[in-house]
Amino acid sequence: MAEEQAPSIAYWHLWTDSEGVTHQSQCRFRTFDLQAFAPPSPNLWVKRLAASPKDITILVLEAGWVGDWHRNPEPQWIIPLSGTWFVESMDGTRVEMGPGEASFGEDQQARPDPNGREGHLSGVVGDEPAVLLLVQVSDAPVTDAACRFD
Repeated sequence: MAEEQAPSIAYWHLWTDSEGVTHQSQCRFRTFDLQAFAPPSPNLWVKRLAASPKDITILVLEAGWVGDWHRNPEPQWIIPLSGTWFVESMDGTRVEMGPGEASFGEDQQARPDPNGREGHLSGVVGDEPAVLLLVQVSDAPVTDAACRFD
């Protein structure tokens, strides 16, 4: 039997640099372990994130909804369940995400720029609502740490 190849799964990271400017990087979960997760079921690829869950919320953003520039209230994983939404960071990067994609919002230490932008801008893309699953974590936000969950 051939040796199994560990998965590599993409996610987005909205992060803040030491100057208070937000950026988005496409990252990859790596370093999965093949292990017994739910015996007696066969082994599964497992990656445990070093983050302590604090709250789980489902948001429904109606078609056409666009927020103001803001910071995430807590470091949080955001996973679209249906529809499409976008996130624009202060550096001008705009990312659109649909069902099954993931983003870690860690812009709590953003500082206003001369145009009054702080954190990120987000909104719905298309004619249907975007349903988002948020998992807020109690871990403190960090700066200058793009892709820190690889």
